[in-house]
Amino acid sequence: MRKIIALQDLDCADCAAKMENAINKIDGVLSASVNFMTQKIILDIKDDNATDTLKQIKSVCKKIEPDCILKI
Repeated sequence: MRKIIALQDLDCADCAAKMENAINKIDGVLSASVNFMTQKIILDIKDDNATDTLKQIKSVCKKIEPDCILKI
């Protein structure tokens, strides 16, 4: 499943890179790309347990950038 998530209040490119690395380590994520300039995450995830995978992604992003809002 391909999913694009808009980000709001992502303040630094280094945090975007950290998010991308952490998201790619989550089980169920086939690939993830965080684009700081467009404020988006482009995901390819497995269809099974997609809801749980998205919850994990949101949790990881909040740990790295607490003020960032994911528009799933």
